[in-house]
Amino acid sequence: MSDLPYRPCVGVMLVNADGRVFTGKRIDNPGPAWQMPQGGIDAGEDATTAALRELWEETGVTADKVSVDRISAGTYTYDLPPELLGKMWGGKYRGQIQTWVLLRFNGTDSDVNIATDHPEFSEWRWSDVDQLVPDIVPFKRDVYAGVLREFADSL
Repeated sequence: MSDLPYRPCVGVMLVNADGRVFTGKRIDNPGPAWQMPQGGIDAGEDATTAALRELWEETGVTADKVSVDRISAGTYTYDLPPELLGKMWGGKYRGQIQTWVLLRFNGTDSDVNIATDHPEFSEWRWSDVDQLVPDIVPFKRDVYAGVLREFADSL
């Protein structure tokens, strides 16, 4: 299956005024799997448009509550572990190729609502940046470490 393509995706690093990052605990993972919002880029979308849509779909945070700070200079890829290949995204992809968008949160905690039409998170919190890599599933750790390095001067 290694000849499968990567799914085009956007990742969102939402940072509050205290320099902490939004993370949600995934509903579909029995272990502690805290991650930043992410999702597919639809046809005709650029990374910023996809990031704002995914943010709203996963957190209820609307575009008027954020400002775009940065977009990653390049992309990041990860491969699914063997046990997930063929199960995710209809078996059409080997993993994801992600563009990351750093957003500043200008709202209040009451603007966050993870009880969306298609919830992905069971809980959410503002995480310290040093917790992002240890709290993500192992196969995404290199991506998170790279994003943190790239955005370090903005955090």
